[in-house]
Amino acid sequence: MGKGLSVMSRDKNIDGRFSIRDYIFRALDIYNKYRFPEAHAELVSIDDGKVIIKFTGSFCHTCGVRDWVEDFKYVLEDLGIKAELVEYREPIVGSDYRIGVFRIKGVGEKGSGK
Repeated sequence: MGKGLSVMSRDKNIDGRFSIRDYIFRALDIYNKYRFPEAHAELVSIDDGKVIIKFTGSFCHTCGVRDWVEDFKYVLEDLGIKAELVEYREPIVGSDYRIGVFRIKGVGEKGSGK
């Protein structure tokens, strides 16, 4: 898993806290609630402290499509998860999706991004 992050369980950890995976699913719910139908995010995988998210939708191309992907980081930070976008993958010509790879750096205070 790397760095002691619990990402495989959807249940609370022994100490009563939620796993990183739970936070990712919550972040997806929030992201999709406020950005659908222009953008929709879905989990591709969680592995070794990295989260891969697929983004689909019409996006707002004048806003910068990468911004729609980077917004997911800020949703995570609002939930207290420190993350960074470490890779942004453009689609194959003719495809309407983007891939964002986020590195989970840890858990901070909710809403602080710290």
